[in-house]
Amino acid sequence: MNWFSLFVAGLFEIGWAVGLKYTDGFTRLWPTVGTVLSMIISLGLLGIAMKSLPVGTAYAVWVGVGAVGTAILGIVLLGESANPMRLLSLGLIVAGIVGLKLATPA
Repeated sequence: MNWFSLFVAGLFEIGWAVGLKYTDGFTRLWPTVGTVLSMIISLGLLGIAMKSLPVGTAYAVWVGVGAVGTAILGIVLLGESANPMRLLSLGLIVAGIVGLKLATPA
């Protein structure tokens, strides 16, 4: 359950990171509300996961899921570059997340 909470926290991190783009500097009400709610949920779930997971592992996985997901949505939604080096780098982050999962007891 801790890993599931951590993964969902990472998904909400993606939501608030991408949401920041749509708030237009916090000048648009509903995107701002959604972004702030995503932040609160993401941090709350991260805190729950950290009850039993090592802090370094939990934080690194949370950031990794958020970074990879945000970069992918940047490519898909915002037309950001998807060059081979960038994709390889994202793959390395995913490999690091998997490695941390495998190296950490449930």
